[in-house]
Amino acid sequence: MDAVLNSISGLGNFALYFAVSILLLFVFKVVYAFVTPHDEWALVKVHKNQAAAIGFGGAMIGFSIALAGAVANSEFLVDFVVWGVVAIIAQSLAFALLRFTFMPKIADRIDQNEVSAGTILAAVSISVGLLNAACMSY
Repeated sequence: MDAVLNSISGLGNFALYFAVSILLLFVFKVVYAFVTPHDEWALVKVHKNQAAAIGFGGAMIGFSIALAGAVANSEFLVDFVVWGVVAIIAQSLAFALLRFTFMPKIADRIDQNEVSAGTILAAVSISVGLLNAACMSY
């Protein structure tokens, strides 16, 4: 019986961190929608835009990778939330960097369903998420 209790002793912390992670994922979606000049959800749900789905999917994956790094390296919940906010900022900056430097027409290209633009956005977002997670290993 003790072995069973020991194996589930962290269930409360798991539930708390998981719930906060889902909340941060939702916050990221809202913030990302403000940063990008197009409405990803409408492009994906209404217009069935593959480029938007790929780009936004990559942004979500990149953010989740960074968030996983934050939870793995945080000692307290407040720590985790702070680093989660840092991850939101880093992922938002990744889109801004791509849009205002390397691919100034990326938003237009995604609106036009250019899969190559969505793919490069996904790649940059995932790359930034990986770097972000690695940098959180203080």
